[in-house]
Amino acid sequence: MISEPTERQVQILRAVRSWIADHGEGPSVREIADLVGLSSTGSVAYQLARMEALGMISRTDRRWRSIRLGN
Repeated sequence: MISEPTERQVQILRAVRSWIADHGEGPSVREIADLVGLSSTGSVAYQLARMEALGMISRTDRRWRSIRLGN
């Protein structure tokens, strides 16, 4: 069962999509935090891990810059 994304996850998806379109690669955790107005990179990392577990995003590498958007 896939749950609906939270508002924060939607914000992160939009920020990642925009960043990839502008830069050709995924943003760092710090860059995502700055884009969505979070001061804690730990909060971003938590959300990214949840999003990855739900299949919303994936990585081709251990780095978050290798992030790919899900279907």
